[in-house]
Amino acid sequence: MPPLCLACHRPLAAHSAICARCWAEIDFIRAPLCDCLGIPLPFDIGGPMISAAAAADPPDYDRARAVARFDGVMRELVHDLKFRDRHDGRRLFGQWLVDAGGELLADADIVVPVPLTRTRLAGRRFNQSAILAQEVAQLSRRRYEPLALLRRRRTRPQVGLSRAQRRDNVAGAFAIADGKRQELASAKVVLVDDVITTGATARACARVLKRAGAARVDVLALALVTDAAFLSP
Repeated sequence: MPPLCLACHRPLAAHSAICARCWAEIDFIRAPLCDCLGIPLPFDIGGPMISAAAAADPPDYDRARAVARFDGVMRELVHDLKFRDRHDGRRLFGQWLVDAGGELLADADIVVPVPLTRTRLAGRRFNQSAILAQEVAQLSRRRYEPLALLRRRRTRPQVGLSRAQRRDNVAGAFAIADGKRQELASAKVVLVDDVITTGATARACARVLKRAGAARVDVLALALVTDAAFLSP
């Protein structure tokens, strides 16, 4: 197939790329940002900074980073990957993730995707978080552990749920796979997901990983919802 823009499908000179116009419409997240939640901050005071949202409700994970805000072109790219079986952007997404999560990956030991239940995986036929995590692991040369974390019960789709409902929905939904606890003991883990909305899923996964002995759990995502309604405790 001829190379096309991953977003608008205009002809391009190379595969796994987007055109200049679509690139300009992606709101990439850059410093200054909250060292904990990874959300953009209005100004830089020098050194690590913690947002009011992180101070009011510290997450179970250590740090989070995301490539861009979840809106416009980035929203469509995520939806293409997740709901429309468009995996042709995985190489570009992997490079974006490695760039955004450089400090998280610098001394990481393991890359782990947020899992799906077996029934949802069978219905969808793929786990978009695992696709992203595999690209990140290959590019960063970190160990990829796709089966370390399990989703042991089916949960409602998070779309449309409030912050509190999202937390309740994923409470107790994750577990460590048999035989993986030793590998996670004292490990520095990078947990990969497609979108961070309220962080409820990432928090639930981080709690389980830390109970298994992980020394650190950082979260890396393709997109981040920065709506104040989701950021407030």
